[in-house]
Parts: sequence; C-alpha cells; structure tokens
Amino acid sequence: MNWSFQLYSARNFQPWKGVLKMLGELGYAQVEGFGGVYDDPKAFRAELDKNGLTMPTGHFSIDALEKDFDGVRKIADALGITLLICPYLVAESRPTDTAGWRGFGARLAKVGETAEKAGYGFAWHNHDFEFKKLADGSVPQDHILAAAPDIGWEMDVAWVVRGGDDPLPWIEKYGKRIAAVHVKDIAKPGEGVDEDGWSDVGHGTIDWAGLIQALRAKSAAKYYVMEQDNPNDIERFARRSIAAAKTY
Repeated sequence: MNWSFQLYSARNFQPWKGVLKMLGELGYAQVEGFGGVYDDPKAFRAELDKNGLTMPTGHFSIDALEKDFDGVRKIADALGITLLICPYLVAESRPTDTAGWRGFGARLAKVGETAEKAGYGFAWHNHDFEFKKLADGSVPQDHILAAAPDIGWEMDVAWVVRGGDDPLPWIEKYGKRIAAVHVKDIAKPGEGVDEDGWSDVGHGTIDWAGLIQALRAKSAAKYYVMEQDNPNDIERFARRSIAAAKTY
C-alpha cells in the first residue's frame, strides 16, 4: 500500500528538502500538496523525484479553482497531480441553510466538470462544520454531495468524528465516491494538549485498524494520506504513523 503524507503537516518544519528526504527514508511513496509548496513547482518536483516521491493529489482553494483554473492546471501538471481537491470554505463564506449548501455543491459540480474536461479528477475535502446539523436536522455534507453527484470525496475521518458523527455509516453511504482518505487521529484525554488535541496515527482514540478494513472493502479510495494539523515533532509523527499504518 502506498502511504501518502499531507505536506501541510510539515509547514512549520522547514526546509522542504529536509522534510522530503525524511519522508522518503521513512517509506512514504506519495505526498499531498497544498498552497505552501506551489511557488516553484518545477523545483519542488525535482526534490520529489530525488527522494522517490510522487504527488498524485493536491489541495487548491475554491477561489483558484473557479477563477484561475489555468494556473491550477500548470501547477498540477508540473507536480504530477491528477486529483484536484478543494479543501476548505472559510467561515464567513459558509451557508447557513439547505439551499445555501446545495448552492455551494453546485459550484463544486461546475469545477468538477471543468476538471474532468481537462483530464483531472476532483474531490471535496471535509472538516467538522459539514457535519453540524442545520435547523431542519440535515447536515451540509449530504447537500454538498447531492448537488455535486459526480465529484469525489476526500474523507477526513478525524474531522467527521470531531463534527460529532460516526464515520462508518458515511463510508457505507458514500464509499464509491471516496477517492482519498485523510488518516488522522484524535488524542486520548489529557494528551496532545500542545498539538490541538491531535495524535500520531494509531496512538489516539480512532479505530484505524477497523476503519482501514471498512474503507478497503467499501470505498473507492486510492490514496491514504497521513495528516496531523499541528504536530510538535514532525519526524516522530511521520515515523510512528506509518509504522502503525503498516500493521493495518
């Protein structure tokens, strides 16, 4: 299994040359890009190649995807990205009702059409707010995926849990649309205080062994991406997480 690594996790542990060398040595085969590594795509690609890494997936803002798709395409082609992922919607732009979330889903659907015509896959990446109930008892994630029936989903399991939901029914319901997974863990009570309550994969509270089994059986996920939003030791996180994942 080719384990990937979301480079956002290492944004505070520069330089990138050292990060990529470490990841290659630890056995990662892939990384996932984000805006912080797109300044010089050709040079970054050279560092990936040097360390035996590929970047099949990358995060791009909704603004870039809607307003500068040509720019996104140039970055993606330089880095080898084939699955474009929209990762976030800032709080001030989030709808508050069903119609608003369906409208946002329609925007993603249009981006997905553009991406498909250009030869890329496209997916939405969740946080916790998509699972917070609206006034009518529904949740935004259902509306997003219903309004954009042809796009994929990069499922961030730990954010589903933090949103107050159980990942397993979502895997059951939308498994064939799950194109990628963020493999992230939540710290045990009293731990991870200086890491925003996150944990190294396999050392927290999420049943990753069971979830990996469910995802392999019921999802279309091709990419399993390690992430920790605020690690205090990037080498420890990367090393312990891939060691745990290899046992699943």
